[in-house]
Amino acid sequence: MKKKVWQDEKGATHIDWELEDVTPRMLNWFWCNLEKCDILWHPNQHNNFEWFVSIQELGSPLKSIHIAPQTWGDGKAIRPYIRMEPLEDVPPEIKAYIKYDHVVVVGAISILGDNVRPDDPVLGYRVHQWQKSDGGVIGMSTAIGARKNDADDGLVWADHAAEEVANWEVFLPTLYRLYKVIERRDICPYYSFRVIGTGENAVYAEL
Repeated sequence: MKKKVWQDEKGATHIDWELEDVTPRMLNWFWCNLEKCDILWHPNQHNNFEWFVSIQELGSPLKSIHIAPQTWGDGKAIRPYIRMEPLEDVPPEIKAYIKYDHVVVVGAISILGDNVRPDDPVLGYRVHQWQKSDGGVIGMSTAIGARKNDADDGLVWADHAAEEVANWEVFLPTLYRLYKVIERRDICPYYSFRVIGTGENAVYAEL
């Protein structure tokens, strides 16, 4: 994995990355099958993934909500509720970062899991985007805080997320191939996160 971590003048934290032998389709599959992948995504810091509102329940990944307990490198334990956002619900200043042809935008609607409702406002955004490259995929992951939150430090997140991205290269090609034997979409849902356009004009091609 090749990576570069940087922060912009607006306070967003970015990781530019390149992965070998990972395809856009594999990453589509990953975001639709998080329960199969979460512990492999970060074995040392992720714990006990569960769905709050599942993809199967909605018939779409958009507006699904997962619970992802984790302890970052600074020792803080969090239990975020993370909602996958429809692009039409994403603020223009967040969509402005979209430059590749596949994207997932998620919003943390709770950090500790207190009195959570599915329509709660977003506390902070994560934008994961990617497209095909000569050897695999090139992409960028971005953290944008919507509200002040001591548990949501950009550089602490970058250390955590960079390890997650690196682990895609390790486990995802093999896991994706193993699950290809399962054709039932209620067990292995699949949706494409391909977009048409960039920035504020980006729209999902198939969602």
